[in-house]
Amino acid sequence: MPLRDGANSLPLAAYGQPTTRLDTPIPVRVWVPRDRPHGWKQLNGLTTAYTAVAVAVDYVDEHGRTGHVWVWAGAVTRLAS
Repeated sequence: MPLRDGANSLPLAAYGQPTTRLDTPIPVRVWVPRDRPHGWKQLNGLTTAYTAVAVAVDYVDEHGRTGHVWVWAGAVTRLAS
């Protein structure tokens, strides 16, 4: 994936520690921030880890490309299983 199309992940200093890794990823809808002109996009993904304020998500974009991003917890909605 070209860098310009990738998501803008939160830096480690923003989401902090400790990080809890999930044994079983959780399906979510996530708002993924990207550089202009793409802006924000809501995508399907799998939560793989979290902290007190943020969530790590593996996602598939609208072109079928995979990515990984840390976002604020409020940017994620858990999908019904």
